[in-house]
Amino acid sequence: MQPQWVPSAHDVASARITDFATFVSTRTGDQYPDYQALWQWSVDDIAGFWQAVWDYFELGETAGEVLGSREMPGAQWFPGTRLNYVDQIIRMAQFGRPAVIALHEEAEPQEVSWAELIEQVTVFARTLREQGVEAGDRVVGYLPNIPEAIVAFLATASIGAVWSACGQDYSAKAALDRLGQLDPTVLVTADGYRFGGKAHDKRADIAALRDGLPDLRATVVVAQLGLEVPDTLSWTDSVADAGLGVIETVPVDFDHPLWIVFSSGTTGLPKGIVHGHGGVLLEHLKAVALQSNMGPEDTFFWYTSPSWMMWNFQVAGLLTGTTVVTYDGSPTAGGPDALWRIAAQVGATVFGTSPGYVLGCVKAGSVPRAEHDLSALRSVGITGSSLPVSSALWLNENAGDHVQVNSISGGTDVVSAFVGGVPTVPVWPGELSAPYLGVALDAFDEQGNPVRGEVGELVVTAPMPSMPVSFWRDDDGKRYHAAYFDTYPGVWRHGDWITLTEHGSIVVHGRSDSTLNRHGIRMGSADIYQVVEQFPEIAEALVIGAEQPDGGYWMPLFVVLAPGAELTEDLKTRLATAIRTEVSPRHVPDEIREAPGIPHTRTGKKLEVPIKKLFQGADPARVVERSAVDDPALLDWYARISPPDKG
Repeated sequence: MQPQWVPSAHDVASARITDFATFVSTRTGDQYPDYQALWQWSVDDIAGFWQAVWDYFELGETAGEVLGSREMPGAQWFPGTRLNYVDQIIRMAQFGRPAVIALHEEAEPQEVSWAELIEQVTVFARTLREQGVEAGDRVVGYLPNIPEAIVAFLATASIGAVWSACGQDYSAKAALDRLGQLDPTVLVTADGYRFGGKAHDKRADIAALRDGLPDLRATVVVAQLGLEVPDTLSWTDSVADAGLGVIETVPVDFDHPLWIVFSSGTTGLPKGIVHGHGGVLLEHLKAVALQSNMGPEDTFFWYTSPSWMMWNFQVAGLLTGTTVVTYDGSPTAGGPDALWRIAAQVGATVFGTSPGYVLGCVKAGSVPRAEHDLSALRSVGITGSSLPVSSALWLNENAGDHVQVNSISGGTDVVSAFVGGVPTVPVWPGELSAPYLGVALDAFDEQGNPVRGEVGELVVTAPMPSMPVSFWRDDDGKRYHAAYFDTYPGVWRHGDWITLTEHGSIVVHGRSDSTLNRHGIRMGSADIYQVVEQFPEIAEALVIGAEQPDGGYWMPLFVVLAPGAELTEDLKTRLATAIRTEVSPRHVPDEIREAPGIPHTRTGKKLEVPIKKLFQGADPARVVERSAVDDPALLDWYARISPPDKG
């Protein structure tokens, strides 16, 4: 297979990562002729690498030591150093460009200047202090993806308080399952939002949230729909006063909590994952500036929600002076190409979306480069699941062959990526270009031995600054240890199957806890989805491999049909043949069934493991938390299905 995109000499020479390599060469005296050499140094000398990142971005004085302990879990980064995440954003203000461009379904774009952003952060921080909020207190958001969410987060962080949020597509119960764990003092919310051409009044959910958060001192409401919410403080009043002078941030320890993000919560209360100011600052500067090549001339648009870590990642664009774009509407409002239209409208240089959205555009026959002016676009980011080869090639043809397809894979756990694109490395269809700098990535077999060219567990063998400070309410660290370090002591096991290729790229096969393992041959579910979901008759698919009590193995494939399609015997045969020839003869499903839908987490991941447990006889009431599912009624449909041996 040939690369689908190869950086030009100009791409390499102008990339920020090339400048960083020169910076490193000057201090080490060594040469780094390519990305692989720079990456190898970054993981061989972890402390030296992160000190170089600190110095390259001129983050100020440190207390001296970079890595007090490199033991995992429990690595101690920059002990004694104090800082505040917000300081870097203030320092990078670009007063000739907008800080935020806000888009909605039924309104004109709004620009928030850097001066306005900093002023609003300053005033809202004062409002929080007036409500008695102090460093360490929790401020929570129940908000759509709007600029006010960014302001509220930055104001919270500036005074050393801790931010956490979820989107308003969550029910009150689902929001309380997360935010209720934190005993917050202030709730920032909106009266509702517009999505898919409909207004969603959230006042009843806000009331339920307030009832379930007994320590609240104030509720601040953004008027998105113009509805009255009694006994609350309006957002307009909370940011009304101007002329407060320069914002005063509170210096905090390197690992002082910045935000708490949550796991999907499909099997119980979601885990609150705590990240620190310093770790996030360093990791996001590296990811946004060096890996994604963003700076003050860029515009960054990733379709996301405050429920998903990509919202946090998009805010990080401000750390490099980049303009970030918020959008709280449907990705198909006005047509399947809505996100491309927005990318063209704002002149996005980096645009991020999901494989599902790309596939929808493929099936709709969209040709973005012909329908929209994408001349500013440099990179299309992809995450959430694996990008099929055919979709990657479609992007090259239909977004423009000058556009780098930048697939990334990481997680809420580190609120960043382990692997992804690099502006100086070729892109191979269906593969992720390289490990990120400072990520000691490897693939292990069951015995903990590195493997190459075959499927293994994604592991990280050295600490990263953005690994969690802790889990919320996990004082002894047992849940944290069990989540990542039980399988390979001292080594982070992420739970993904990957293959490290001979040219240094990475293929992600899906979650290892939902791996298909028929006759001892392992296969990632993503490999099957890439084949099946290319069929125009198939809207979405779900494959499950369930071990049975008698030692058997049942592997059904469920398909959601496109409008007007029928699951005929001919279609079943063509699906099975495609899997046999393009994936593996051993992984042709036992049967193919039509399903009314595929259940997902609220952040869009298919519920493979809970459905597998249902098929193995688990209690439906215990296998998954219904409030964490996008369409809980689908669970009842799957719960009624019996494997053949139980028929």
